[in-house]
Amino acid sequence: MFKALVLEQQEKKTLSSIKQLDVSDLPDGDVLVDVDYSSLNFKDGLAITGKGKIIRNFPMVPGIDFAGTVAHCETDTFKAGDKVILTGWGVGENHWGGMAGKARVKASQLVKMPEGLDSQKAMAIGTAGLTAMLCVMALEDAGVKPEDGEILVTGASGGVGSVAVNLLAKLDYKVVAVSGREQNTPLLESLGASRVLPRSQFTEKGRPLDKQFWAGAVDTVGSQLLANVLSQVNYGGTVAACGLAGGFDLPTTVMPFILRGVNLQGVDSVMCPLERRTAAWNRLVELVPASYYEQATRVVSLEEVAEQAEAITNGQVTGRVLVKIIGT
Repeated sequence: MFKALVLEQQEKKTLSSIKQLDVSDLPDGDVLVDVDYSSLNFKDGLAITGKGKIIRNFPMVPGIDFAGTVAHCETDTFKAGDKVILTGWGVGENHWGGMAGKARVKASQLVKMPEGLDSQKAMAIGTAGLTAMLCVMALEDAGVKPEDGEILVTGASGGVGSVAVNLLAKLDYKVVAVSGREQNTPLLESLGASRVLPRSQFTEKGRPLDKQFWAGAVDTVGSQLLANVLSQVNYGGTVAACGLAGGFDLPTTVMPFILRGVNLQGVDSVMCPLERRTAAWNRLVELVPASYYEQATRVVSLEEVAEQAEAITNGQVTGRVLVKIIGT
């Protein structure tokens, strides 16, 4: 038996509870993993609170990422004792996820733990960190270089944004962070931001083409904020867009694209091919400093997740929240 956070739906309301489950309760898969840590992402918050239509089938164990140890594998991909990471693939949405003592998934969905990481550090990075790294790689692929100018990171107090600030600074980019929480300015500066701008500076409807300020940007917010950022990007610059915390609409015009050659690059970590996500994890091992794990992460128990889910959907969570599973 093992402990799990289980989501159920009653009268169109999502209810969460801690339950004891058996391995036989788990869905199909060819790898059984003993979960050490999961993490709380914005998408998890929407699922657990029911504020977003994330889950279609109930009951569901949330947790879109986890790290742990292989207990059994029906293929020759992994062997018992291997340390592995899972992010994305619809796990925690349409297949039981990481907020449980055990998980059964497909071998093709797992990445072998890179040298230099353990389960706790892997989840301190987690889906948010992987997404941030993929955004940085998108900027690099587009030819955006440190000497080209400042890089803007929106939603910088959140999981993706805080890691993106740290990674870009480590790669010698000059990073400008955007946050709606002024109290987080010291943290963002310690992570590498050269300065921090208030979110309110970007939320009102702006001009189709504004002054050029940014060589590139990582956007986690979407909606009007992204539209304003696009209007301020330098000629030929690139925006890597990976989130919709502010909304899924994009009230912009074609002008930044056809008059300045601005590139809008979508970044998806859920279905990202194994080769690219493996490359991203290896880059993360090299780039994430030891100080990050203390500065921008904290650990909660499975029993605290529901409360933290409410907080993250209300924009009250800074950095990364790890969920300790091992030993529960």
